[in-house]
Amino acid sequence: MILPIRSYGDPVLKKMAEDIEPGHPGLKQLIADMFETMYEANGVGLAAPQIGQSIRLFIVDASPFAEDEDGKPTEDAHLKDFKKVFINAYIVEEEGEAWPFEEGCLSIPSIREEVYREPKIVIQYQDENFKEYEEEFDGFAARVIQHEHDHLDGVLFVDHLTPMRRRLLKGKLRDISRGKTDVKYKMRFTPVK
Repeated sequence: MILPIRSYGDPVLKKMAEDIEPGHPGLKQLIADMFETMYEANGVGLAAPQIGQSIRLFIVDASPFAEDEDGKPTEDAHLKDFKKVFINAYIVEEEGEAWPFEEGCLSIPSIREEVYREPKIVIQYQDENFKEYEEEFDGFAARVIQHEHDHLDGVLFVDHLTPMRRRLLKGKLRDISRGKTDVKYKMRFTPVK
């Protein structure tokens, strides 16, 4: 089932998400619905707070980064099968010289901004079967994970921008929260007061 994605301004996007336990009600279906919702919106990641659930769960499928527009392999061809579920995830280390990349977010449609992030991370998480992992990721995989992990801590990519840049985007962000945006996927809008 395709779920509505919460827009900028929804309070759930600014909350610290809570850990979940094995046996969490409806988890398998929720994960399936999140993948369906993400694909419908042409995203590469989706966090549970973006669909209104303040739990430490996000999904990623970075395979779009594996090919260029002509379908040829890119330097990130190893991302071809990079599809994962992250439960109770915590980044324990970020390292390297921060590099810029233009990011967007399904909760903030039509805005893309350059965000600096460290190129390498170590993250502890559980998969959909609650098997525990501690893994290292780098490059685009790390960036996608960092972006989605931020959602679990109530952080949006625009929070990484300079105060001046955020001020310049204030009107656009307010419009998004009011539903004044052209999106091709299901959203739920919560106007900023």
